[in-house]
Amino acid sequence: MQMDEAYHFSLIRRALDEIDASDAPLSLDDLAAKMQMSPAHFQRVFSRWVGVSPKRYQQYLQLGHAKDLLRDRFSVLDTAHATGLSGGGRLHDMFVRWEAMSPGVYAAKGEGLTIYQGWFDGPFGEMLAMGTDKGLCGLAFTSECGRDTALADMQSRWPRANFVQNEPLLKPWIDGAIGGKETSLVLIGAPMQIKVWEALLQIPSGHVTTYSEIASAIGAPRAQRAVGTAVGRNPVSWLIPCHRALRKSGALGGYHWGLPVKRAMLAWEGARADAGRTSRA
Repeated sequence: MQMDEAYHFSLIRRALDEIDASDAPLSLDDLAAKMQMSPAHFQRVFSRWVGVSPKRYQQYLQLGHAKDLLRDRFSVLDTAHATGLSGGGRLHDMFVRWEAMSPGVYAAKGEGLTIYQGWFDGPFGEMLAMGTDKGLCGLAFTSECGRDTALADMQSRWPRANFVQNEPLLKPWIDGAIGGKETSLVLIGAPMQIKVWEALLQIPSGHVTTYSEIASAIGAPRAQRAVGTAVGRNPVSWLIPCHRALRKSGALGGYHWGLPVKRAMLAWEGARADAGRTSRA
């Protein structure tokens, strides 16, 4: 299953490049030919991966999709709830449980902490996963930056930790995340960063919010720049959904692992949310 997911994202990544290079929407036949696949096979791959047709998915991949999300699926974060979070939460769309480590662990740069790491295939390409014995504490994507850069980036966040290769220990959490089953996160950061990441965890799949909304939700409405920095330093990409934070203008803003990955995540979630509503109607 995981290999299929990685293959599908690689295909979508190539299709996204073709769509961006075209002055007009591409037909199923055109896209399939560019992917060197038959139209029927290409259609099946799309449907399996995201639940909608290639034609419909192109609409989600368009740059204006972010503005549509802000208009139609903007999430107002509850300030009282967001600022009162202290772990043990259970998430709506991925059944994620999380807890925050003491600020001292972050301040000590992970000294005395063992962090396990491993490589996995997922819905958006190859992933580097990191975790303690309590849950995942890091998740990075390599499709834009490569393995070496992703590994150096993640290890630099806790430079005094002891890093140990251990895919079997991490695999149940990764399988849970990909399969929509329960998985566990451990947040390791400065106190303000953890507040921002906890606020991000309140944004439902298929919805978005703004950096200013997050700033208000954590009780620091004037700290938008600091919030943006904390969003960018989110160590557990996708599961802590920093890709759902947009600028008020509808611009995507930055994404640590590459804007093509962010666009694909938003398109994938938006399409699946719509497909789910259609199937229930």
